[in-house]
Amino acid sequence: MAETYSGEFYCVKCKAKREATGEVQVNDKGTRMAKAKCPVCGTNLNRILGKA
Repeated sequence: MAETYSGEFYCVKCKAKREATGEVQVNDKGTRMAKAKCPVCGTNLNRILGKA
């Protein structure tokens, strides 16, 4: 089961903070990142959560 993150993301296209729920992934450097879609415009949202 994949870990999820529910909270605030910053949408670069809307230039506003949005509440969304996204899936947590670990990149090559070991940093945890949450990825979601903006509920208003549909742009991909990323939030860096820190080291795993």
